[in-house]
Amino acid sequence: HAHLARTVVRRAERRVAALRHDAPISPSVLRCLNRLSDYLFVLGRHLNDDGRADILWVPGSASQA
Repeated sequence: HAHLARTVVRRAERRVAALRHDAPISPSVLRCLNRLSDYLFVLGRHLNDDGRADILWVPGSASQA
């Protein structure tokens, strides 16, 4: 679930970045979201470290929504 949470945080990061054009956003907000995303990535890798291989994403291997 950590990787799913990371996708939500990344989406929030993109939306906040887009808001910067319309409203003043503190750079620390984007920094915090980015660091949270990094943490969730590392957490997901750690939680998956049970002897099974990671499922690697291959660009172009699946249709993109």
